Amino acid sequence: MIRVVVADDHAVVRRGLTGLIESTDDLEVVGVARDGSEAVDLVREHRPDVAVMDLQMPVLDGVEATRAIVGEATGTEVLVLTSFSDFARIDAAIEAGAVGYLLKDAEPEVLLDGIRAVARGGSPLDPRAARRLLSRRSTVAAESEDVEVSALSPREAEVLRLVVEGLLNKQIAQRLGITERTVKAHLTSAYQRIGVADRTQAALWAQRHDLGGSATGPG
Repeated sequence: MIRVVVADDHAVVRRGLTGLIESTDDLEVVGVARDGSEAVDLVREHRPDVAVMDLQMPVLDGVEATRAIVGEATGTEVLVLTSFSDFARIDAAIEAGAVGYLLKDAEPEVLLDGIRAVARGGSPLDPRAARRLLSRRSTVAAESEDVEVSALSPREAEVLRLVVEGLLNKQIAQRLGITERTVKAHLTSAYQRIGVADRTQAALWAQRHDLGGSATGPG
C-alpha cells in the first residue's frame, strides 16, 4: 500500500484528491494538510511514501514545505500538483527537491499513475509544462554562454560534474566527503558565477562546456 499525504489550501481540491486516491486498492491517504506547515508536520508524523503538494498555500508555501520535507530525509518523495501558469514555483520546487510535477487539469488516472511512479522512484512530468520550462531555462542558459569554466573554483566544478551525473546534494556530499550544507553553498556560488538560476540550468551549462566526468574524494 502506497501511503500519501495531500496538501492543498482549497477544501474542494483536498476532498477531491482524497476521494480519488482512496478509491484505489493500492493507495491510501494518511494525512490531509491545508498549508505547507501542516504538510511538513504530517510528513514527520506519518512518514508517507508520497506527498502530493500544491505550491500556492498560506503559512508556508509548497516550495518551502518541499525543501523542509526533503531536508529532513524522511523518505517521503514530493509530487507537485499545480496550475499550468505556475512555472516559477515549479522551477523552485524542483530545485528544492520535488521529484515530479503534474498539472491540476490532468486526468485522474494520470495523477494516480504519477503517485505510483513517484513511489517506485520515477519522476512524472507533465509534458506541456516540461516544454515550457525547458524553453525558458534554455533561454536563460544561453545568456550565460560567454562564462568560462575557469570562472568556477575547483570544488564548484567538481560539484557541477556530479550534478550532471544526476546526483542529489546528499549523494554529492557523500561522494566528496563534505557536508550537504557545503554542497549547497558551492552550488549557490556556482549559479552566481555562471549566471544561472537553478540546478537544471547549471547542468545544461556544464554539459555545453564539457564539464563532464566524475569527481571523487574528500576535501
